[in-house]
Order: sequence, then structure tokens, then C-alpha cells
Amino acid sequence: MFDSKTRTIVVVGAQWGDEGKGKLVDVLSERADWVVRYQGGANAGHTVQIGEKSFVLHQIPSGILHPGVRCAIGNGVVLDVETLFAEIDELVSDGIDVEGRLYVSDRAHLVMPYHKLIDSQSSASKEIGTTGRGIGPAYEDKYGRRGIRVLDLRNPERLKKLIERGVAHANIELATSGSKRADVDYTLELLGRFAKRLLPLAEDVGLRIHRAIVGGAAVLLEGAQGSLLDIDHGTYPYVTSSSTTSGGAATGVGIAPKELDSVIGVVKAYTTRVGNGPLPTEFEEPLASEVRNLGNEFGATTGRPRRCGWFDGVVVRYAARVNGLTDLAVTKLDVLDTLDRIGLCTGYEVDGEVYEEFPGDLSVLDRAVPRYEWFEGWRSSTADARGLLDLPTEARRYLDRIQSLVETQITYVSVGTRRDQIIGVEGALPAPPAAVG
Repeated sequence: MFDSKTRTIVVVGAQWGDEGKGKLVDVLSERADWVVRYQGGANAGHTVQIGEKSFVLHQIPSGILHPGVRCAIGNGVVLDVETLFAEIDELVSDGIDVEGRLYVSDRAHLVMPYHKLIDSQSSASKEIGTTGRGIGPAYEDKYGRRGIRVLDLRNPERLKKLIERGVAHANIELATSGSKRADVDYTLELLGRFAKRLLPLAEDVGLRIHRAIVGGAAVLLEGAQGSLLDIDHGTYPYVTSSSTTSGGAATGVGIAPKELDSVIGVVKAYTTRVGNGPLPTEFEEPLASEVRNLGNEFGATTGRPRRCGWFDGVVVRYAARVNGLTDLAVTKLDVLDTLDRIGLCTGYEVDGEVYEEFPGDLSVLDRAVPRYEWFEGWRSSTADARGLLDLPTEARRYLDRIQSLVETQITYVSVGTRRDQIIGVEGALPAPPAAVG
């Protein structure tokens, strides 16, 4: 994807997260100079399979697995320092050289111990189904102007005052739940323990990446979660606390929108989401359990089972619009290999009215009845396919319909967890015969 005209690529999830962004970023990183994470926190779980070893990255960009690629965590991320250094230490123990290759924005906000306490006790967090890692409360403090940034670690006196204020505010909220209270001394000790390791990594990431782009570097911007979890454009309130769409990429790194050349949306060949909230095409049993087990649909961060459904073209067409997708990557096509027939949602019917565009009103979504086109299953393994023509005709027919429905060219198709199980598609997909049913 990188060429003389395309030097900065954004990778976004175009469903409800868990689409396989980590694998695509890993593949694209081979030709990148920089990989930058631009939003979210340790609630991400980007999984990359190298040989027999599976790496799950929560905060560090997936590009770290490629020697020589430099990685950065942008200001749009809320940083959990404990998780960060546990992740670094695990990578080093697995033989991954991190030294001199990882940078952290000094403007990134920190997830504090009291954020995790609040998240674990919040009834709203439980209703929405958050990961309980303090992400939402950290963003609340950021936008409430109570946040603590990496650069505050350079000034111990100011840091102490900020922590005292943050703890006092947190304890007001914690008092309503009768839970454990936040503690200033514990918080200071925790940050002090990691500050000596964190501060040498901290700098103005936006300036560094801008200079890299001006200098002709290939830069990959990596998001977390998915477009339908975006705080503005997702299924509110069942969303995350940050901007997961491409609009958040420039802001979350500190570069100008005009410096973005391409936006790749990653989607599964079906649909999943974790936690509560709308999922119009959700399977009923026993198909739900069958696909969940075939796709190993359990959260890399929480282990929670994911809800599964047919591919929702209304959702992905909406994601294509709000992100300005230039390309589409379809993952986990192989999970559908054994199914007799496959559904693709092309619209919703609500109280007799047909919706082809995604509605923002959850009460409308709750009444939505998906309208499906049905495709004959290919009932053969796609795992060894390395070119488009290696795929069964029925699989190509299905992909072609996705492409025409979403109005975005498919450029990658993944047929397994390994690095080599991905098809790079040159040009538009050829059009197989018409769908059945």
C-alpha cells in the first residue's frame, strides 16, 4: 500500500472492534518506518501470530514486532504505565528488541489507580460492559481538565498537587458506592516507581511524526476498538470514550488532517461485538456458539465471549462514510468455510419503513429487522489461498457483493491467523456470477 503518493495510512476498525486490525498493521508494518497508536488505552487487544507464538499487544503498536520499525504512542491514548512496562518486559523476554524504538507522547494522559477503582464500581460501566481498566474515567478527567499527563511527571511538586486533587475528586465519586478509597501516597509511589523508565521515552510525538512525514517516511497510524464504538459516531451510549474513527487519527497523533493519505477499514467477514448494545444481525443459538467457537471469538483483553452475527452492510457502509475509507480489508473469511449458507444484511425494516442508512436512534435499532441476501456457502477450506483466484467461486461472489454494497474496494482478505495467510488484492475484485436466493 505504501508508494510515492501514499506515505501516511490510517487503519481503523469499521465494525464494533476486534476486526483483526493488529494482523493487518503487522503486515503493513513490514514496509513502514513508523507505526503510531492514536487513541484508546489498555482495553485494546491486538493479536499477531508469528509462527507458533501469539503476541497480544494492548498499548504498544503492532509494528514493534518488526525490527527497525519505530513506534509511538500518541497524545490521544490514555496510558496505563503498569501495563505498558509489563508489555515491554514480556516483549523483551520473547526476544523483541524495544530499546530506542518506542516513544510516548508527553501530552498523553495517564490512567491512575483511582480511575480503575471508579470503573470497577460504576454501575454505568457495568451496564455498558466496559473492560474495567479505567479508560472511561481517565477520559472523563481529561475532558474535565483534571487529567494528569506524562509531562507532569517531570515536576514532582505539581504532580503531587494534581494527584491530591484527582484523589479528592475520585473519593467523592467512590463514596457513593461504599468502595475502597483512593490514596495519595499509593498513587505517588506507583508513579514514582515507573517515572524513571517512562520519562526517557517521552517527547513531542506530534512534532516527530510531522517531521518524519515531511521527510518522506512511511507512517502507519493504528487505531483501537471500532467505528461503531466511536464516542460521536457509535451506538451511544454503548461506546468507548474516544474518537475511534479516522478523524481522531490526526488529533490523537498531533498532525494535520491533510497529512493523511489513505484510510483502510478492517472488517470481519461476519459481525461481532463485546458487551451490551445493538447488534441487529445477531445470531440465535446454536449458530451463535458455532461461529464463536470457529472464530475463537473471546476477548483478547478480557476473555469475554463475543456476540456474533451476519455481516452488516448498513454498518460498514456507514463506517466507510464517516471514515472516508479508501480501502477495505476483510478478515476471518475462513471462519465461514463450513457454513451451508451465509447471510449479508443490506438494509433494515423498521415499522414497515426500509432503512439503508444507519440510524443513530437506539430505539429505532431495537426494532430493526435485517433484510438479507443469502449466499451459498463454499464448504471448503480457504486457509491455503494466497491469491484471489485461489478462493472458491462462492467466496469470491460473497466478497464481491460486500465490495459493491459498501462502495469501497477490498484490497486485503485474511484467511487465517498467521502472517502469511493474507491475500493482497490488486485492483477491484472480479465479479463472479450473481448471488443465489
